[in-house]
Amino acid sequence: MDRTLNELRADFRRTSSIEMPIAGILVWSLLGLASLRLTPGALATVTLYASGAIFPLSVLIGRLRGRNILAGGTSNPLTTMFLQNLALVVLLWILLIATHRDGYDPLALVLGGGVIMGLIWIGFGWAVGTRTGLYHAIGRTLLCIAAYALVPAPWTGGAICAAVVIAYLVTLPFLMRDLAR
Repeated sequence: MDRTLNELRADFRRTSSIEMPIAGILVWSLLGLASLRLTPGALATVTLYASGAIFPLSVLIGRLRGRNILAGGTSNPLTTMFLQNLALVVLLWILLIATHRDGYDPLALVLGGGVIMGLIWIGFGWAVGTRTGLYHAIGRTLLCIAAYALVPAPWTGGAICAAVVIAYLVTLPFLMRDLAR
């Protein structure tokens, strides 16, 4: 059955939820707290592993809220595109890790994680039919770069994490509005 783009977007909005941003807020908040105790190298390593926890945590949050965020399956090509965007972000992590060698600032890995993981919002926003995702990705990138460039050690890592959380908190009301359309 052929569906129009507007019909596909309406279906995508209907089956989408705010669990991933909630999980992202939790993970990046915990990373920010961890930055108060961890060395920059340890924070970079924890950031790498914690980034992989966001999706499974969002599934758990969905179940606790009585939702199955995977229930929609891949019958909608926009859902398939979103899942492929997730795979793209994972693959970009590999590039980031490969360029991270001895002598480089480990907080650049935290910065890269904050920026790269924000890219998923571009495809999500397009699938929903709004620019909210694009604005989130751009704002998040600028906030993360500003935190990295302007906040002195030992607060740099925590500031990057805070930048990500701020971007989520600013975007979340707009996302909720977009999903309710």
